[in-house]
Amino acid sequence: MIHIARHLWRVRDTKTRHKWRAICWATMDFATTITILIVFGGLQGLAGFLVYVERKICAFMQNRVGPNRVGPIGLLQVLADGLKFIMKEEFVPKYADKVLFIVAPAIGMVAAMLSFAVVPFGPTDDNMQNYQFVVAKNIDIGILFIFAVSSLTVYAIILGGWASNNKYSLLGGLRSSAQIISYEIPLGLSVVGVVLICGSLNLEKIIWHQATNSWNILWQPLAFLLFMVSAFAECNRLPFDLPETEQELVGGYHTEYNAMKLAFFFVGEYTHMITTSFLMVILFFGGWHLPWLADTTSPAVLKLVAFMVKMSLFILFYMLVRWTIPRFRFDQLMALAWKVFIPMALANLVAVMVVKEFGLPLWILTGVSLAIVFAAGLIVTKPRVPVGKALAAKYPVHV
Repeated sequence: MIHIARHLWRVRDTKTRHKWRAICWATMDFATTITILIVFGGLQGLAGFLVYVERKICAFMQNRVGPNRVGPIGLLQVLADGLKFIMKEEFVPKYADKVLFIVAPAIGMVAAMLSFAVVPFGPTDDNMQNYQFVVAKNIDIGILFIFAVSSLTVYAIILGGWASNNKYSLLGGLRSSAQIISYEIPLGLSVVGVVLICGSLNLEKIIWHQATNSWNILWQPLAFLLFMVSAFAECNRLPFDLPETEQELVGGYHTEYNAMKLAFFFVGEYTHMITTSFLMVILFFGGWHLPWLADTTSPAVLKLVAFMVKMSLFILFYMLVRWTIPRFRFDQLMALAWKVFIPMALANLVAVMVVKEFGLPLWILTGVSLAIVFAAGLIVTKPRVPVGKALAAKYPVHV
């Protein structure tokens, strides 16, 4: 169809040309609309299915059965949960700010969905000769767009906590604002090195650079580690789910939420998890590229399968970590960001800049990354004198 449209676009007769150009534009708009509906509808369905998968993984790790009553092996539990959210009473606390209370979940869900618009979820073609597995194609500021839009989710959490007029919700919102803003710094700095190596902010060009050279994980293992851990904090996933700690804040920022408003928060969280999984595959693991199986000349179906398998493995890793590592204390969480991750990210960025400036081989960055991790480990694990003993040695008491 695209080949036919290209041919008709070059028709010489003026009236016929304008007529067929209008038809071509309408066809492309229709295809884009269908893609948007499929992608965003699929994201919402996938978010519901991931809840079922996470419950099954949790049950497996804790030697339980998990959902098994609704449908075969509990597969229809997703529909049951959706109907439960729809049929519950919509309740707004008496003294809550009703407008902000209702708007907050919508902001979180819209921001999560919109940030996925520039994420390629399959192979793309610069010549527009095949179907493009992305909503907004060839955006040169793709990674900046994602960071700008996804950072809006903090407003949803803060507004939800403040509008609830509940002290537990407010504390959860305040924690989230400090956590997300802090971890956005190492998250962004870890990506700058990849951008310098690939020479572009366009996610599709970053994938193509890795397909024709080497995966960025080989030269930027430290950046990947920083990005992955910061993504856990950005998604409010264990061990960094401090904004909604059940033992301390009941339900955190969504304590007062129920029905579809609570579902919006959950869909936004899981969509953010899907987006960050795609980004880790795109930025560090070659996107659709897989050596000896899916290269630049492979069929689109094979590339799509490779892409989805990689993304699924990262989502599985998210879920395994949730039921493996205990929750951090809030002071540990903030110290990890400001005292460990940000200095490491800056050191890694300086190393990339030096290598690119002087044209040094990229394998030097691998050694630098390992050296930075080793040095940080020595500094963090260095024995410290207790405060009391330090003060006693500095100000001895003479009897």
